[in-house]
Amino acid sequence: MTILCVRFQLPPTGGADLPHLLGMLEEFTPVVQALPPDGALADLRGAERYFGRDAVELASVIRVRSLALHGVDCVIGAGPGPMLARMALEDAAPGVTRTVPGEPDAIAEFLADKPVAALPGVGTATARTLGDYGLDTLGRVAAAPLSTLQRLIGAKAGRELRKKANGVDRGRVVPNAVSRSLAAERPFGRDELDPDRHRRALLSAAEELGARLRALEKVCRTLTLTVRYADRSATTRSRTLTEPTAHSPALTRTAYGLYEALGLQRARVRAVALRAEGLDPADQASHQLTFDPVDEKVRRIEEVADRARAKFGPRAVMPGGLGGAAA
Repeated sequence: MTILCVRFQLPPTGGADLPHLLGMLEEFTPVVQALPPDGALADLRGAERYFGRDAVELASVIRVRSLALHGVDCVIGAGPGPMLARMALEDAAPGVTRTVPGEPDAIAEFLADKPVAALPGVGTATARTLGDYGLDTLGRVAAAPLSTLQRLIGAKAGRELRKKANGVDRGRVVPNAVSRSLAAERPFGRDELDPDRHRRALLSAAEELGARLRALEKVCRTLTLTVRYADRSATTRSRTLTEPTAHSPALTRTAYGLYEALGLQRARVRAVALRAEGLDPADQASHQLTFDPVDEKVRRIEEVADRARAKFGPRAVMPGGLGGAAA
């Protein structure tokens, strides 16, 4: 095993700790890819040779350091490629690294009874279509004729699905700059069905991100929404903003747009998270001038609210939609 997939068990307000935790991973390997809002992939091929330990042994060291230095436990999956490491993570438990051996027979055994939806990149619609024809496990998909899969979901998608169902994992870990992003997560005390409470949590997260960006004198170019469900699955969507911004109302509108585009119907949501990505200095960002006096007034009010929060705490000033709630 050379790839680790790590999910840090951050506290509800732990988004700010993620860059430090990912920096800890970079002490083992420079090939670290952040997986917002609380995880990462790490390619340990060079680290195994350097430290003289295999990936599972290094995973134990990573877990101990995470607890000792940051007070954060983590769940770790290990496999010969990113896809298999991610799938191993879903079977992992705190304190034990779930591994997928690199031998073809072992990979086939690991995948055989998995539902199709367990494969990264397979959505509910594709899984439902395949399930209608009895192709509800990866073992059955792997054994199905390629022509059948292509007829059901398309030529390219069918070809890729069959390769992955047979354990062909050609993905790679793409290093990214963890310092160029900020995250805010809002978990629910129980699995939440109410869309109004989902939107309320998004409003709270967007307000936090906006305030933190402005405090750092940064703007972001992309906003990413992650929705975690009761079955431990998650959906992630990103959108590039019309202009780089740290303006909370603009972040909130984008977050609402991402959420509505998911078309969730009675989804049991466990947590929502927003990540601001592509951070740049605010003084280098362009801003489209407007003749709308309301926009300028809102921005001036935002500046005053930031000063009040800096002096009296983050809950000193908040949107009316969050009044009286600990969102």
